Amino acid sequence: MQEVPSEADVLVIGTGAAGLSAAVAFAKAGFSVVVLGGAEARGMGRTVALFEASLRFYDALGLWPRLASCAAKIEAIRMIDATGSRIPIPPLEFAASEIALPAFGENIENDKLVERLIDIAAETGNLSLGREWLTGIAYETDRVCAMFDSGRQVRAKLLVAADGHKSTVRAKARIGARRWTYPQMALTVLTAHEKPHHGTSVEFHTRNGPCTLVPLPASGSEPHRSSIVWLMSAQEAARRKSLADASLAAEIEHEVGAIFGQMRLDGGCGGFPMTGLRVSRLTGRRIALIGEAAHVFPPLAAQGLNLGLRDIAALVDCVETARTHGEDIGGERAMATYAEARRADISLRTHGIDVLNRSLLVDFLPVDLVRGAGFLAFNMIGPLRRAIMREGILPRGHLPPLMQKPRSFPKAEGLRRGADKDRRTV
Repeated sequence: MQEVPSEADVLVIGTGAAGLSAAVAFAKAGFSVVVLGGAEARGMGRTVALFEASLRFYDALGLWPRLASCAAKIEAIRMIDATGSRIPIPPLEFAASEIALPAFGENIENDKLVERLIDIAAETGNLSLGREWLTGIAYETDRVCAMFDSGRQVRAKLLVAADGHKSTVRAKARIGARRWTYPQMALTVLTAHEKPHHGTSVEFHTRNGPCTLVPLPASGSEPHRSSIVWLMSAQEAARRKSLADASLAAEIEHEVGAIFGQMRLDGGCGGFPMTGLRVSRLTGRRIALIGEAAHVFPPLAAQGLNLGLRDIAALVDCVETARTHGEDIGGERAMATYAEARRADISLRTHGIDVLNRSLLVDFLPVDLVRGAGFLAFNMIGPLRRAIMREGILPRGHLPPLMQKPRSFPKAEGLRRGADKDRRTV
């Protein structure tokens, strides 16, 4: 770790993927940055699906070449109803080729993403990284002063809270948050399997919630790998976490209908309760919340970090604009602009994911009818399908500058129509 200065333009609290990404983005924009936080939990079987806007963000910062070797393309998404609904609900399939992209995004292990970001942060000029816990915040005329368990104090014009759903910054800044829970736990695990995934993410919708397989790249002697996010009751999660690896792999294989053949575990198993969180405001005095310090919802449609990266891109844009106009980068105008820029996107995602998750948990015919009609409409109406895909991958409205520049793709990388048909046999 570098020597940590006592003053900076931007202080980021949190050393997970969101905090590190924010720190690098601000440093590359020419701000002096300090990023401090505790060590992240590792080996929990968690991955991150980065969609096109997020890949543009990392590409614009020059980071994606350092991350790409650890990731696997998500070229298609298949949703299968396994709720036992009293009406037949057809599978729903999306192919990236339908919206002229070679892939919707890339899936990468969370541990590897954080490891690479730490390496990049350590090499980035005007950025200092350390492991310390925040204990207090004080406000000065033109700075915020953060105190840490080591006795260190760091003063900054702007403090960015990226310290997760239990954010200490949010609590110290007296920013309110509304929390809610779901009767579910998420089991996360990496698997190796007999058959190739063909770049397809498969999501089984059950009455306990979805069980999702997302492509991973080959590793060592394992050519075919996927990550699993499986929602279930807390009791079932505890039982399954106690199983031997072979027994848990057998239960996963049964749950997904052996779609990829025989399965085996390829790492540790993690679990976390399903919760939701909305904050009363995104900003405080010289403070901006990003990522799970600002919003939390179930891991459906892989929106979590993607939403957090849009927070970061918008915040960097607002702060750069303030600097260009000779304004205070942590002042009320910059903070108000950031909050307004993120309000609609966060509200739409949080509400949409909440409704989708709750619809799976309810065995009620009218709800099944609405969900089934939605699946049928997405299957039958091409413009609607493509609009939904674009909204999930490249949200409508104004994208921040760091997410605007399209990436260039070799023509050979594009999907052939015939490849889509082959993929449906998965």
